[in-house]
Amino acid sequence: MAIAKLKLLEIEFPASQYDAVLMKLINLDDFHPEPASKFADSVQGLSVLNRENPYADLIARMEEARDKYHLNLKCQNVDSTRINIIQADTFFCNVLEQAAKIEKVKEDLSTMIEENESTISQLSHMIDADIDFDSLFNCKYLQVRFGRIPTVNLDKLKYYGEQQFLFKILHKGTKDTYCGYITTQSKAPEIDNIFSSLYFERIHIPEFVHGTPQDALNALKEEDDTARDYLKVLDGRIEKLFAENLEEMNHIYSVSTKLNETYDAQKYVVVFGQNAAVYGFAEDKVAKAIKADFETLDDVHVEIKPAMGDSRLTPPTKLKNNWFSRPFRMFVEMYGVPSYTDFDPTNLVAISYTFLFGMMFGDIGQGVVLSLVGYLFYKWKGMQLGAVGMRLGISSTIFGFVFGSIFGSEALFEHFMEPMFLPMKPENTMPLLMSAIATGVVLIIISIVFNIILNIKKKHWGDLLFSQNGVAGLVFYVSVLLLVANMLVDFPIPLGGPVYIALLIAMPVVMIFLKEPLTYKLEGEKMFPHGFGAFFTESFFELFEVMLTFIANTMSFLRVGGFVLSHAGMMMVVYTLAEMVAGGAGIINFGYILVAVLGNIFVMCLEGMIVGIQVLRLEFYEMFSRYYEGKGKPFTSIKER
Repeated sequence: MAIAKLKLLEIEFPASQYDAVLMKLINLDDFHPEPASKFADSVQGLSVLNRENPYADLIARMEEARDKYHLNLKCQNVDSTRINIIQADTFFCNVLEQAAKIEKVKEDLSTMIEENESTISQLSHMIDADIDFDSLFNCKYLQVRFGRIPTVNLDKLKYYGEQQFLFKILHKGTKDTYCGYITTQSKAPEIDNIFSSLYFERIHIPEFVHGTPQDALNALKEEDDTARDYLKVLDGRIEKLFAENLEEMNHIYSVSTKLNETYDAQKYVVVFGQNAAVYGFAEDKVAKAIKADFETLDDVHVEIKPAMGDSRLTPPTKLKNNWFSRPFRMFVEMYGVPSYTDFDPTNLVAISYTFLFGMMFGDIGQGVVLSLVGYLFYKWKGMQLGAVGMRLGISSTIFGFVFGSIFGSEALFEHFMEPMFLPMKPENTMPLLMSAIATGVVLIIISIVFNIILNIKKKHWGDLLFSQNGVAGLVFYVSVLLLVANMLVDFPIPLGGPVYIALLIAMPVVMIFLKEPLTYKLEGEKMFPHGFGAFFTESFFELFEVMLTFIANTMSFLRVGGFVLSHAGMMMVVYTLAEMVAGGAGIINFGYILVAVLGNIFVMCLEGMIVGIQVLRLEFYEMFSRYYEGKGKPFTSIKER
């Protein structure tokens, strides 16, 4: 019904045009390519194009450099798709090599700054000490040690007064004391062992430290300041380097990215000798435009065939729906995409879903709110469910006028006009439930008719004539309904006689029972290939299930009327609670308004979700199961993939 008519395209081209053809191919929005493996696996001598990709590694290194140096590297529209990959790679490597040299200097400076900072931290505890590092470190016969010792262990040094060492406190703190000691080379191991037992932690003063601690501290800070200034200069050089070459790098990156995509599309190219071809589907008018575009290339030929022109390929399904039905496509695709030779049930789903939801959730105020919320989500987030909500809200609003309900209150509506139908009136309960069943009957009959049309289209004569969803099932179902209606309403038409029951009820049941052997007979095969006994046992229980299915499917639509009553009942409870909080009937205060608002929100969220699920269940189980298979494959352009 709303499935686009497609054409099969065969794009043939020589090996010299690989890049040009694939570049055009990856930019097509309305072309569904078929994998080349479908042809290569079935025909000897054919293969799938598989060239080594020289661009992937270059792109990866450029993106790594982009992230490392925060480059404004991006894909641009490029007219030329030609590039010398060796020259491009050499150019980028040269730029990267220059940047790497600058980075090496930066790393060395950063390492020096870190070492200086560590030394500055150590010297800051010695700043008041009257020592000269040059004099101490130039001693040939003495060993000098600097470090820190727990302050609580200072008193223990008195036990070693006879040992040969000089001890000096440089900075005394509450926890640690920075200090130094001097001893002879021969005594150094013994003295080091003594201080180790006192938890002395040695600090190594670098060789580049000269003069007094204050002099060394000033020199190191000056050196750090100079190094940091030079780091800024080096950062500027890197920025300048990439700024001068960014245009060329963007061109290389853009072209390489485009050509890299063509290598991903190689799986659609069938190779035979020095020539190749791409097969795919497109709409008729699009197919003609593709043909005209590709044949502008030298030696490229495009042949347009019927969609079913190649038995190895199954045409995909491209759905085309009007503005009202389009958002409901998501429900159809949840069940499966229709086959190309089937019909699109989206229009039927859109109409029936909107009608049933509106009937079960009929309220003017809540319907308007649902439409507004749906509109906001559709415009703000682009949610198709929001677009569905807009349509459902309108339907709910229309039924709200029928049921005389504004935010669940019939009193508000009575100020404007008399309600057409009040669901909670006892005398209206049975007509409401009968209307719900009548709605279900109509939808079930429509579903069976759709299945009959599909079987005629597919030439499935057995299913058409003898299936419970075919002619036999339709005749039986309508005849039984007319018989029941005649008993309830007493039509003037005489129904229920022996001929009526025999021809319109009994005979269709027998045909449904004998569906399998009668189908075999139509196809010229043996009626009971596995014996009559096995057939009878299986078909008897299947017939019993078919009869139960007809009853269950019809009665299932009672839930439509049930939810109309449920919605009205829940809102009645909300306003009863609001009156209790307000202090009595007819009193409207803040408590009344608060309970009424919160109650409406609760009912909208809870019942709206439940009603949506229940209607979807009716669509899937009571209707789709009769005519819809959903075994097709969706139309997916190469750009989407």
